[in-house]
Amino acid sequence: MKKTTITIATALSLLVTGYGALAQTSGGKLKPEQAIMDVRHYTIAINCNFAQKSIDGSTIIDVIMAQPTKVLILDLLDSLHVSAVSVNGKKETFDHKNGLITINMAKELAAGKASIKVLYAGRPRIAKRPPWDDGFTWTQDSTGHPWLAVTAEQTGGKIFFPSKDHPSDEPNEGADMYITVPKDLVVAGPGLLKGVSKKGSTATYHWQTKYSINNYSLVFNAGDYTVVKGSYKSVAGNTVPVQFYVLKEHADKGPHLVDMTIKAAQSKEKYFGEYPWAKEKLGIVETPHLGMEHQSMNAYGNKFRYSKVGGQDFDWLMFHEFGHEWWGNKVTARDWADYWIHEGIDTYADALPVLDLEGRQAYIDRFKKSAFGIQHKLPIVLGKDIDEASAYNGDIYSKGGYFMHTLHYVMGDTLFFKTLKGLATDPQFTYDHQNVTDDVEQYFSKANGTSLKPLFDLFLRTTNKLEVSVKERPGNKYLIKLQNINMDLPIDITTDAGTKRMLVTPNGIIVPSKTTPVIDADSWYMKKVILE
Repeated sequence: MKKTTITIATALSLLVTGYGALAQTSGGKLKPEQAIMDVRHYTIAINCNFAQKSIDGSTIIDVIMAQPTKVLILDLLDSLHVSAVSVNGKKETFDHKNGLITINMAKELAAGKASIKVLYAGRPRIAKRPPWDDGFTWTQDSTGHPWLAVTAEQTGGKIFFPSKDHPSDEPNEGADMYITVPKDLVVAGPGLLKGVSKKGSTATYHWQTKYSINNYSLVFNAGDYTVVKGSYKSVAGNTVPVQFYVLKEHADKGPHLVDMTIKAAQSKEKYFGEYPWAKEKLGIVETPHLGMEHQSMNAYGNKFRYSKVGGQDFDWLMFHEFGHEWWGNKVTARDWADYWIHEGIDTYADALPVLDLEGRQAYIDRFKKSAFGIQHKLPIVLGKDIDEASAYNGDIYSKGGYFMHTLHYVMGDTLFFKTLKGLATDPQFTYDHQNVTDDVEQYFSKANGTSLKPLFDLFLRTTNKLEVSVKERPGNKYLIKLQNINMDLPIDITTDAGTKRMLVTPNGIIVPSKTTPVIDADSWYMKKVILE
């Protein structure tokens, strides 16, 4: 696992460096004009011109307005040029600048259903360093075939289609994508492939999902793909189709990755419940960039480089990005301030194969090593109404994952894993229902029977570690107490008599020992021990 750990740490470091360079981002404080708009469905139809590195087409946004309005606002980068806008079939005047389409209607739009159609064209942003920089990647595979990938997590879908670019609003009724490319290419997208129509030198692929979906997952890839297929029986008894859109030149490597993905799905279903998009597919697509968690079509670019876990081939990239199908795509933060719900819980989940295949001590050792990568420079949760770029830092992965490891210890195996699966399967927290940190805390606190808010606040909302003081008293006794948290916590304390789990309080407990007690030798907590 050492090789895997180093690889992940390196990748996360690159992520932080790359994302900070982007000028435009997603989320933040919701605009009042958008707050009254509930997006129900997107229909995206674009033609891809590989020679010009340009696109043209239209997007229809079906919405429900909570109240009447004369102004509608959509997000679309200025690199694309809008030629016409209509609302309910009637052309309207608009202004497109600073990444916003402002539609000024001649007559007030009534509350209720509405349909907005935008025609546009241009050269979408080129990704300079994907996936750490968003945009289009126009490239070729080693055989000279055109290869196109789209990444959009930080900037959002507004890279190539008009949208309400905020994590709090996903299209409840899904989306349809009609992507036209040269006829010798294959398009991979979210949901189910509903049809392919060929006309002249082009082919149009129709992809459809009926699930709610975040707009940075409404992307596509095009290349000289073949599809390697498989299937498995989910924990709910459903047959889930598995499809790997792999370059033809790597087709021989496809079956093994599909087998590994099925094992990953079974591993994750054990802890988090059935694969979330079982009615559509489990999809993977080979990409020229490292990878990204695109719903039902995860981007994969790890070049089939495997490590070993429990003697079995293991692809950390595939396993991590695939985990986002639960943590990020099914359980979603409605404010980027709570980004750790995606990355922290998923990073924690990356360690579970170690627990299952190599044992508890290997699992503990993995987290002990990972502690050295935590920077503690910024709180994980910075407040509210935070945009993606501001919320993003490496600690949402490493410290967020470590916090879940701590929570595991505090609650104990049985209760913790039951609660974690509950969070991933409870309709109150999944699909159409986005969450914030308080929702997660309250759910775990209720299951625990006592409030865990001080623990959440300490590790997620500050940069502090847990402070434990050990003060020697006469007669081979020690006063051990918590210094900076207002709750009792179980801690493993090692004395001359051995290691025992003890409930330590802010007022302190007296522990007899002929030797100086060792606090939390297995490092379940991010802590600072003060010897007095």
